Amino acid sequence: MPIRIVTHSPQETIAAAERLGGLLKRGDMIAYRGGLGAGKTTFTRGLAQGLGLGDCVSSPTFALVNEYAGEELTLYHFDMYRISSEEELETTGFYDYELSDNIAAVEWSENIPFALPKDTIFITINTLGDTEREIIIEEGGRLAAAWDRHLR
Repeated sequence: MPIRIVTHSPQETIAAAERLGGLLKRGDMIAYRGGLGAGKTTFTRGLAQGLGLGDCVSSPTFALVNEYAGEELTLYHFDMYRISSEEELETTGFYDYELSDNIAAVEWSENIPFALPKDTIFITINTLGDTEREIIIEEGGRLAAAWDRHLR
């Protein structure tokens, strides 16, 4: 069953993502869905905080990937907006990253469905208003129970 959250400000979006970041484990891949300006980078900022990596997150639009390294793991934040084929993805070096030992967050993941593992955590961010967002987390059930316990 998906986790559904409605936030009313960027700060609430960051706080929700921070909670999720505290539940992630090595090898997790986050695949974002959502339009321009939906809040994918804002959500990633919260993930980084939840993973203990700080909040210096910026959009990887022009870099393709930003790396946020901590003592224990690295968060790789990818932007696949301009990728449209497996061949293009191969030329980016995507497969050279140590994804199984770290965490990856992929913006525009719908452009690389062939590269997403079967246990990918899908996060859809829908714009409801200027600052209001609906966040839907689909992950096969592993996080749902922990999410509920974490809120108590």
